[in-house]
Order: sequence, then structure tokens, then C-alpha cells
Amino acid sequence: MPLSPLTPVAARAREAGHGLAAFNVIHLENAESFRIAAEAVGVPVVMQISQNCVKYHGGLAPIGLATLEIARRSEVDVVVHLDHADDLDLVKEALDLGFSSIMYDGSKLPDTENRARTADVVKAAHELGVSVEAELGEVGGKDGVHDPSARTDPADAARFVADTGVDLLAVAVGSSHAMTERTAALDEQLISAIAAEVPVPLVLHGSSGVADENIQAAIRAGMTKINVSTHLNKVYTGAVRGFLDQNPTVVDTRKWMKAGRQAGTGEAERLIRLFKDAAQG
Repeated sequence: MPLSPLTPVAARAREAGHGLAAFNVIHLENAESFRIAAEAVGVPVVMQISQNCVKYHGGLAPIGLATLEIARRSEVDVVVHLDHADDLDLVKEALDLGFSSIMYDGSKLPDTENRARTADVVKAAHELGVSVEAELGEVGGKDGVHDPSARTDPADAARFVADTGVDLLAVAVGSSHAMTERTAALDEQLISAIAAEVPVPLVLHGSSGVADENIQAAIRAGMTKINVSTHLNKVYTGAVRGFLDQNPTVVDTRKWMKAGRQAGTGEAERLIRLFKDAAQG
């Protein structure tokens, strides 16, 4: 199946009141498990590769091409998305490789420069039919900086979308990246206020730190794309630890990787269903 741009997939989810699962690919087993999980539910999924993941692998092409191939073999729509990229050369490489969506993260730049660079990225991406996500009001947790007090102003968010032409907007509403406990408190009134002002789907970063019922409430309030990474890593790693504790003589890496992949698949499927059914929660 051809890759799907993020824009129509997210628009359909928003219209239906569903949350769109967006999971980070760290290694090949992640992409495999996310495809299996999405096919089991029968809904689209976003497979994300972050700039930090690219650094880990020493380049985008190896993990990117593998993820693209897994996505193309899926029986459901899959978006392959470059996540949190502030490196314009990396953005260009993702476009050249055939990614169907990118997130240009200029949130640390001065506001005027952020808007100008984002608009340039949008122009280049749209010429190729590729969707663009951006961030306004830096979400805490990247590079060890946790700032759950950061908030996005609704009126400013609307101006940012108008100035840049982005297809989705990540906003700061109380979540924080890299949380291992699901204790973040989201500002649902702010989410509703932003959703009322902003004409494009909203993105919740740092969802690993948000409890199930609060994620569903955020979707009902106006969130669409729900990013999850740390939580799934925790599930995967826990399964691997358990397997190795019970099988201390195993040296075949496929065996403990399989245990992690199976656990990751099960949790990814549960989350996809949770996000999809938010309107019924």
C-alpha cells in the first residue's frame, strides 16, 4: 500500500473524534509491531523517527528505509514521519527518501525566525505532497528540560498556523517528554480553546506521561495526533528483562527481542483502540 500523507489521515481522525496513534520507531522491531497492531485494529498509524533516533543509528537512511518498506507492506494506511527535526539537512534527506510527513521543530528559535523557517519548510514539503507538523510553546522534556508549566496561547497558535501554513500543530498543554510515570496533568480547557481557534489538527507530545482516561479526555477536548514513545519503550524493556530473568542461559538475541516485540505489539494495539474509542469514553 502506498504511504499516506499525514494531513488527510489526521483530518479524518479529527472529524470522527478519534485519536491518531503516533509511535516512535527506535529499531526495526518497533516498526514491525506497530504495523501488526494497526492492522489488528484496522485503522491508520503514524510511525515516527526522531532526530535523536537518527543520531543513534548514525544516519537516517538505514532505519528510515527499513521503516518505509514495512509501511508499504501494511494493509492499513501508514504515515512515515520525521519527528522533532531542527536540522534542515535532515528534513531534506527525509523528503528525498520518501517520508510522507515531517515535523520541523523551530520552537527554540526566536519567534520571527521560527515562523520564517517553518514557512520555508512547508513550501518545500508541500511541493512534494508531504505534510508538515510544527510546535508552538515548547513542550518540556527534550534534552532533559522538563517544563510542564509551559503553555501555548490559542490566539498565537492561530496566527502561527496562518503565518506558516503548517498542516498540524503540536501545542504545550501540560505534558512533558520522556516521563516514565503517567502523572501529567493536562489543561483540557486550554486544549478546547486552542482547538476552537486553530483550523488544523492538534498534536499531543509527551503522551507517555498521561494516564489513559486523561488522554481520552484530551482527544474529546480537541487533540488528534497522540505521540507515544517512552511508555512503549518501558513495556518493551520490561518484557525483555522478564524473559532474561526466566531464561538466564539464552544467548540468541532473537528470542528476547521477540518477547519485547510481542509485548510492544500488544500495548500498541491497546493504545490504538483506546485513542480510537475516545469519543465513547
